[in-house]
Amino acid sequence: MLAEARYYSRMAIGIAEMLRTPPPAAAEAMLRDQFLHREEHFLHLAEHVIFSQPDHPYHRMFRHAGCAYSDLAHQVKTDGLEATLLQLRHAGVYLSHDEFKGKVPVVRGGESFSVKPSTFQNPLVTGWMQSSSSGSRGAPVRSAQSTLFKLHREAYSMLRLQEFGLAARAQVEVKAILPSTSGLNPALRAKRLGTRLERWFVPGSNPHYRLATAAMVTIGNLLGAGAPYPRYLPPNDFSPVVDFVAQRQAKGQLCSLRGFASPLSRIAACARERGVALDGAYFFTGGEPLTPAKRSLIESTGAEAYPSYATSEVGHIGEACRQIRTGNCVHVFEDSIAAISFRRKTPLYGVEVDSLHFSTLLPYAPYVFVNVEMDDVGVLSRAACDCVYGRLGFTLRVADIGSFGKLTGQGVTLVGTDLVRILEESLPARLGGAPGDYQLVETDSGGQTDLQLYISPRTGVVDPARARAVFLELLKSCYGGSLADRLWGYSEGFRVILAEPLSTGSGKVHPLHLLGTGTADRFNLAKSNVT
Repeated sequence: MLAEARYYSRMAIGIAEMLRTPPPAAAEAMLRDQFLHREEHFLHLAEHVIFSQPDHPYHRMFRHAGCAYSDLAHQVKTDGLEATLLQLRHAGVYLSHDEFKGKVPVVRGGESFSVKPSTFQNPLVTGWMQSSSSGSRGAPVRSAQSTLFKLHREAYSMLRLQEFGLAARAQVEVKAILPSTSGLNPALRAKRLGTRLERWFVPGSNPHYRLATAAMVTIGNLLGAGAPYPRYLPPNDFSPVVDFVAQRQAKGQLCSLRGFASPLSRIAACARERGVALDGAYFFTGGEPLTPAKRSLIESTGAEAYPSYATSEVGHIGEACRQIRTGNCVHVFEDSIAAISFRRKTPLYGVEVDSLHFSTLLPYAPYVFVNVEMDDVGVLSRAACDCVYGRLGFTLRVADIGSFGKLTGQGVTLVGTDLVRILEESLPARLGGAPGDYQLVETDSGGQTDLQLYISPRTGVVDPARARAVFLELLKSCYGGSLADRLWGYSEGFRVILAEPLSTGSGKVHPLHLLGTGTADRFNLAKSNVT
């Protein structure tokens, strides 16, 4: 309780500091300057954070690769940043997602050492506000975010406002409350950017955090934020959002909605079921892939769908522009992120994927990463584009974004190794059976991303409700589990199926199947006998 009080006290101070700081006066010029000096910024972080500390994990990796700082600086200036990063990846300078989380030791050559997320926090950064990616009862990783980092994020928001002409639209957020700041941050920054957030709808919440959220909004409003208080949606009911959008459109004002892809898809499904047209509305999705089925559903209402891509650790990675109207594709913010892809086999499935690796470039980034994996896949390519991002030089795009090692359905992030442990160890211990009798499948129903827990009849389980309760109870011990419990319970997006786990075309039975692996389409769904 005392730690939580300190956390929210720091957040209140951070909100005050942020709101008293003027927003970026020239967002494009600020980002262009960062982009032009991206290699210098990367080398600055490498020199002052990594190579200045002999025991830093990355310093040890560089030594194993036989690369001193002078070698790194020369190679970056000679070959370019991305080419250098790819060579470093081949030489063993990278960090897997499980290594970053401290779930497995880092092994390079004959050397093995353990790390934890805080090891990679940027020591050059101080800040009152902290990021936290979930509401887990486990220990969520929190990192300081400076006011400069927040201003940089606001500059990206200004680009989106300019690209899509959002100033005259009614802004709607469909996001969680605290401990996640994904809803609070845009609520507090809207007025600073010259817009007004009309509604903040919350699909599912923990009553414990409602008071804390209201307190932070009140503090912000006393300082002139003009932020709306959250409006909590009834269980599995998105009609209040549809009603609000329809009312505004009837008055001649178009809306833009931002949220996780699954809730926004459910809003579109609700509108279609009620015969409400959403012609001209913008749906800005994030938190999980914008799959073809979700895009099709949103567009069937007359709305337009545009994805974004971010992670709590790396930050805001990219946004779609108005010219990207197909697929799950965004411009990469190359001023703050360097991205490469590396072909490798996944540990959970053994299939080959193009694993995305990210390196941080901002001097005030919360973390310092060189080739960190977030267990995401994507296809990188260069394309000229006459949009606000293209004119800044952000010509790198990443398409077909998904995840191969963590579940991201409905905006919840759960680590694959945690889920496998539950499926192969904890559930058999609690309910009976053995490894191989439990399988979690992520599917795209079109309306949202659904999770199905297959349980073999061999286990003797006959009560799906009890099995569901046990699984969610076990999940709460994982990073992100409590948030998953709330959102899945709200959206009815999680089902238990008493049937044999699904197999791939080659007969393999994996404990975990995610949309990003590309293996879901190989399932023999006809034999599932859903109950």
